[in-house]
Parts: sequence; C-alpha cells; structure tokens
Amino acid sequence: MTEAHDGSHRARLAALGWAHFLNDGAANFLPGVLPLILIDLNLSVGLAGSIMGALLIGQGLQPFVGLVADRLGGRALIAAGLLGSSLGGALIGWVDGIVSLVVVLVIIGISNSLFHPQALAGVRRLAVHRPGGAMSAFLVGGEIGRGVWPALASALAVGLGRGHLWLMMLPGLATVPLVLRAAPRLPARRADAPRLNWRRNARPLALLVGYCALRGLMIFSLVTFMPLIWVEAGGDVTVGASLLTVLLVVGVVGNLSGGWFADRFGTRRILMATMAMATVLLGLFTQAAGVWLWLICAALGIVLFATLPLTILVAQDLLPENRSLGSGLALGLANAVGAVGVMAVGPLAQWWDVRAPLWCAAIGGLIAMLLVLRMPRRASA
Repeated sequence: MTEAHDGSHRARLAALGWAHFLNDGAANFLPGVLPLILIDLNLSVGLAGSIMGALLIGQGLQPFVGLVADRLGGRALIAAGLLGSSLGGALIGWVDGIVSLVVVLVIIGISNSLFHPQALAGVRRLAVHRPGGAMSAFLVGGEIGRGVWPALASALAVGLGRGHLWLMMLPGLATVPLVLRAAPRLPARRADAPRLNWRRNARPLALLVGYCALRGLMIFSLVTFMPLIWVEAGGDVTVGASLLTVLLVVGVVGNLSGGWFADRFGTRRILMATMAMATVLLGLFTQAAGVWLWLICAALGIVLFATLPLTILVAQDLLPENRSLGSGLALGLANAVGAVGVMAVGPLAQWWDVRAPLWCAAIGGLIAMLLVLRMPRRASA
C-alpha cells in the first residue's frame, strides 16, 4: 500500500469515526434528559427501563440489516442511518406523551440498526493491515458521542428548553454528504460465495452474543439509572448527565487498550478479566458516594468497553463472508437482548430501590464469566 493510498484510507476512516460520533450521539442522548422527560410527561421512575428499552430494542434488527447489507453492498445504509438518527433525536424535544415518545425512540433504534452493520464492515474493508486498531478508533468515535451528547443535551434542555433539542440534529445532517463520499462502496455478496454454516458457528455465536448481551445489560443499566440515582439523592440534572460522560468518554481508554492487551494475553483472558472487574466495580458503585462514585464510574467505563472491538472482530471472523451480519449479531442483537433485560429489571427501581437494576446487572456479569469458560478457543483465542 502506497503512502498516499494509506493516507487516503486514514482520512476515510476518520470521516467514518466522525459520522459514528454524530450518529451515536444523536441516538443516545436520551439518558441525559430522561429525568426531565419523566417530570414533563408525569411518568414514574419505574418506566425508565422500558423507555430506554424502546430506544434500544430496534437494534435487534441489525442482523437482518447485516444480511441485506451483505447482499446489496454499497454504502447507502450508513447515510440513511445517520440521517434517521439525527432526525429522530430532534423529535425527542417535541414529544408530548408516552406513546409519541416510544414511537420516536423506536424510529431512532431502527435508524441506528441501519448505520452500524455496513459501517463496521466498511471499517474492516478500509483497514486491511490493522483491523484491530481501526475498529477501536471507529468505536471510540461512537463512545465519545454517547458520552458527550447526554451532557450537551441536558445543558441545552435546562438552559433553553426541551423544544430546542432539534439543534443537535444539524451536525448529522451536514455530515451525510461526507459519508457518501468517504465510506467504501462494499461489494455485493457473490452468488457463488459459501453458504453460512450455522451448524458449525451456532454455539460460538450464541455464547458470544450472550456475553455481549450481559455486558450490554450492565452498560444500559448504568446509563439509564445512574442519572436517576444522582437526582434522587438531590443532585443536579446536568451533573447526573456528566456521570454518563465520565463513564463513556473514559471508556475510550478501554476501547484503545483492549486490543493491545488481547494481542499479548489472548482475547479469552481479557474477556474474563474485564468482566470480573466490571462485576466487582458495579457492586462497589451501588455503595459509593462522593469522589469514589466518579472514580468507580471511570474504571467501569474502561473495563466495560475494552472488549467491544474484540467481540465484533471475533464475530466477523466467525462469518468472514458475512461481516455485516457478524457485526449485527455481536452489536445489534446483543444490545437488543440487553435492552430487554433493562426493561425487565426497570420496575425494580420503583418497587424496591433505584439501585436494584444495577445489582441484577452485576449478577449478569457472573453469568457472562461462565459463558467465557464455555467458548471454544477458536472463537475467543
């Protein structure tokens, strides 16, 4: 690869990372304004998990979108996803009831499903020689977006009113033409390509998706209930949103270092070690206060996001002829299952304690460690 060609690929990868920042920011700033929405719409805290579940459940479409993306090729789904996420995020400022809120959140989830499988496959295609580093860098864009935008949305809604959230869609709309130029035009799946060997891959894929889903349950429980825990204790809404920023932005350290550690110690060991640390830290978080709350939150971000690029690469390697599908399974389907888990444990916040969903998520971490032990080595070496 020539230096100029390599520089062109880096620029295109940077453009995709920027699009990921905007897409995931627009699609995931809800937790930063959720306390305000619960008050504005006169909804109980017990519905918080279901509201977040409505946002995330659409990600279950990612495997289907991945199959379509592999069959069609191209890059149009990336642009369509960014456009839909941006427009949907703007509509959050104008909803006036639980029904319209859920409809908007489902639209955002579907748009998110359109964006990710083809974008992840595009990153893998551009980064032939350094897929791990490129995947980590791409995911960093999304994590920073998910971390920064809740704080921005909270400050905007508190300062100008929830109706001004439409301002947050403008960067995404302006970036759609850039995506259509920078994203690689993926080849359509060949008619003579090997058929999916589900019998061979079903078990490792199921264990991998299960692990990712339980990791998602931990992340989504934190993202949903952390601001509510803070506000219930008498804290400010914008400061509660800043906890999300710490969790997700500091998680960039995990995104960038997870691949490095996996190369030296093996993916299987990193999957086990990070999940063990996350389980312990989540338990400590429920009892923490003061500065310890912020420090544990930062540590949770590092260990929870360290394995995100690793699991996507494992899924793509299991399905080399259907990388969009593999990405959709490890990210989208797993997140949808995690979202169902958040919906299931959400009512405990009202019936028992607002920290109860986090305790359930910590139990999920123990189960995820057992799944790692059962993964075949070829799927998690």
